[in-house]
Amino acid sequence: MNEKISPKSLKGCKPEIHYPCVWQYKIIGMKRQTVQAALSEKLGDAPYSLSESRTSKQGKYISLNLELTVHNEEQRLYLYSALTADPSIKLVL
Repeated sequence: MNEKISPKSLKGCKPEIHYPCVWQYKIIGMKRQTVQAALSEKLGDAPYSLSESRTSKQGKYISLNLELTVHNEEQRLYLYSALTADPSIKLVL
C-alpha cells in the first residue's frame, strides 16, 4: 500500500539523530573573510572543515559548507542560532 504522506501529518515529528555526529551547515554570506572570521569566533578551537560551494552569478554572495562534529542537540541548535545572529552571515541552512 503506497500512502502519500502529507506535510501536515509530519508536523511535530523530529528526526532521530544519534550524537555525537558529523553535521553540515550551508553558510551564505557576502565576503569569505568576514564569514571565516565569524566562524572562528563562534567555533573557537573546535575542529571543522570549510569548503566553497557556490558563488552567486554576479559574485555578491558566496555559499560555504561547514562540517563539524556536534555532541548533542543543544550544541547543534546553539551553533545554528549563533551563526544566524552574526551580521556577516546572511543565511544558514
